[in-house]
Amino acid sequence: MINIRPIIRVIGVLLLILGGLMMLCIPFSLYFKAGDQQALLFSGLIGIFLGGPILYLVKNEGGIKKREGYLIVALGWLTMVTYGSLPYILSGVIPSLTNALFETVSGMTTTGASILTDIESTPKGILFWRSLTQWIGGMGIIVLTVAIFPLLGIGGVELFVAEAPGPTSDKLHPRIRETAKRLWYLYLSLTGILMVVLYALGMGFYDAINHALTTMATGGFSTKNASMAHFDAPHIQYTIIFFMFLAGTNYTVIYFAFKGKLSKVWKSDEFRAYLFIVCALTLLVSLGVYGVSGTSLEQSFRDSLFQIVSLITTTGFVSADYTSWSNGLTMTFFILLFLGASAGSTSGGIKIIRHLVFFRNSLLEFKRILHPRAIIPLKLNGKRVQGRIITHIIIFLLLYLILFVLGSIILTIMGLDFMTAIGATATSLGNVGPGIGEVGPLDNFAHLSDPIKLFLVFYMLLGRLELYTILVLFTPYFWRAS
Repeated sequence: MINIRPIIRVIGVLLLILGGLMMLCIPFSLYFKAGDQQALLFSGLIGIFLGGPILYLVKNEGGIKKREGYLIVALGWLTMVTYGSLPYILSGVIPSLTNALFETVSGMTTTGASILTDIESTPKGILFWRSLTQWIGGMGIIVLTVAIFPLLGIGGVELFVAEAPGPTSDKLHPRIRETAKRLWYLYLSLTGILMVVLYALGMGFYDAINHALTTMATGGFSTKNASMAHFDAPHIQYTIIFFMFLAGTNYTVIYFAFKGKLSKVWKSDEFRAYLFIVCALTLLVSLGVYGVSGTSLEQSFRDSLFQIVSLITTTGFVSADYTSWSNGLTMTFFILLFLGASAGSTSGGIKIIRHLVFFRNSLLEFKRILHPRAIIPLKLNGKRVQGRIITHIIIFLLLYLILFVLGSIILTIMGLDFMTAIGATATSLGNVGPGIGEVGPLDNFAHLSDPIKLFLVFYMLLGRLELYTILVLFTPYFWRAS
């Protein structure tokens, strides 16, 4: 029997938190005289007035088990994206419910796909809320609430598993509440550091805080129509590159680095693979871009490095139109939509660790064929990987491929051309942002029909919650009494 009370109680907490965060946008509205403060105030008060009574009246009885954990994550995200659309609608910036939902889901899932055609004319308060939605979704607001659940009489282990169902089981602290706190301390600290650095490098305060929020969230929303191409300054772009790479790194690894335990950083097989992939691809792509673009070697290197890190980490910032270089390079960047950075980071996508396990296990399979009686275990970070985890990863990869193919077919049936269909499916499922075709780096999603946008909304949520958390709700086993 599913315990409904803690689910309702958590939704109340989420409404309170989001309502309070909406209030943080009002000072920007007042300072820039944007005229959107009333919409933000009403939206925030609605969340507070709904969430407060729920939290007060609904008392927690019993703990959270697996089913409740997955339901809380799914319903929590549904609540967040629905309620988060309110400022867009009340302000009139995005009067269409479908478009407002698309923009909010894209923000909360840190996808970065947008339907806004003139970002720079958007009121500053709403634009800050747009960036804030990515920062909220970056680490997952559910993880934040895990840190305060003991105060509410709710356990949080199941929520943490459902929110971050990747293959890694590393913990910074044995207690899940302390783990969540450390994650958010790191996340908040790195965001603050980046904001200060960008401001010191000459970016205006408003632009600096917005880009700090969306960079550390690996989200990619910008305050400029041209994205990071607007800031055509090497020192700013290299800074964004470094922090995008950092945001795509497993936060356990970052924690060890801050503690000075560099040997543990280098022992991470995933981090070494991540670094190698970025370096190798940058070298190869830079030579290709230099040969076809006619730009300087430094510009070719910077543009290549920027786009590679942006797509691998699923940030989605754009500094150049990678689809204009050559067909071969376009295909290379399309493949990057399926890579993803590290597990335990704010990036989306498949994640490097899954690719690493799959390819290592595939190579070992040839050895097992030659030595059928030998027990040849797969090891990662010097530890044996359990067969259950390998199976989980292989099924995940197969599901991901099936969903990509199925989504591409559905979008072509709905009227998109082949290139746009595969680009929109891949970038939505991977939570990247820019794709190929008519949803490339210089385009947006405004021209798509409402049914297509709603379909992509579902795919963005699937990708953000790594497939299983959503798909398990559609199985009879989930609802069957145990």
